[in-house]
Amino acid sequence: MKVLITGCAGFIGFHLARAYLRRGDSVVGFDSVNDYYDPGLKQARLDQIQECATSAGADYQFIRANLADRTAVESCFGEHQFDRVVHLAAQAGVRYSLENPHAYVESNVIAFTNVLEACRHANVPHLVYASTSSVYGANTSMPFSEGSGVDHPIQFYAATKRANELMAHTYSHLYQLPTTGLRFFTVYGPWGRPDMALFLFAKNILSGEPIQLFNHGNHTRDFTYVDDIVEGVMRASDDIAAPNMDWSSDAPDPGSSSAPYRIFNIGNNNPVKLLDYVEAIEKVTGKTAQKNFLPLQPGDVPDTYADVSRLVSTLGYHPSTSVEHGVAEFVKWFRNYYGV
Repeated sequence: MKVLITGCAGFIGFHLARAYLRRGDSVVGFDSVNDYYDPGLKQARLDQIQECATSAGADYQFIRANLADRTAVESCFGEHQFDRVVHLAAQAGVRYSLENPHAYVESNVIAFTNVLEACRHANVPHLVYASTSSVYGANTSMPFSEGSGVDHPIQFYAATKRANELMAHTYSHLYQLPTTGLRFFTVYGPWGRPDMALFLFAKNILSGEPIQLFNHGNHTRDFTYVDDIVEGVMRASDDIAAPNMDWSSDAPDPGSSSAPYRIFNIGNNNPVKLLDYVEAIEKVTGKTAQKNFLPLQPGDVPDTYADVSRLVSTLGYHPSTSVEHGVAEFVKWFRNYYGV
């Protein structure tokens, strides 16, 4: 297949691009390589993708452009005929959305509109896109299920990702564009983003600096290893979304539709206390963390827990990598990459 991966210089996009190339698929990567965090890390990922393509003898092209640039997106789809589009590009980060909401409108709303329009006019067989567990917002009914309502986001990042789900449904309904939205739960692993908890914790613990534990360390998170996310994305992409023939407008299921539209959670289905997560880092590094306990931050969800029964029943897949293994792999990468 020929696959377009937007956000291929990002954390998940990088891992996904290499997985498709190793499988023998043709990949076109699309990324603006912005400076939200270290562009050097993004470039290093791109270099690794190119090396992977070369060693696998696979076809790979990279387009450095902004998805909010409609002309650039139309040019990409005019040059290539894609069998699959996996849209991972987004302005990420919960806290940054409180500081710069306009960046989220450009990257998460305008850019996604351009992708939807391009997929529609090119008759793309299947669009898969990243959503987030953050859309569950003020919902405290655990585990989080795709059949639950998600109309109470508590930060702007989540609101834009929920908007993506609604926009995708419109295109699935109006134009019969098959779409699958994937709600990722706290993804971590090698080559992760520097603004994510594991990265910050490992960096500070290894350098002897204190770590900040918000909500006094009482968070629980359904930490999901990046390889499990990649496997879930590829399985979802291979299995083209179809209408749910049992869907009822009298009792509408939010996670599916009479249109070729669906939503899956991809999580480990095993919430872990934040302090246990820190303990796993301490065990691998052989160092004890200096902990600063702080109140809950605005926009933070105290707990996440994924119901993955739809993922299992539809795709036959259940993420299963343990936090102990995942953290060890990250720390090994971190020490090697930064020479710690």
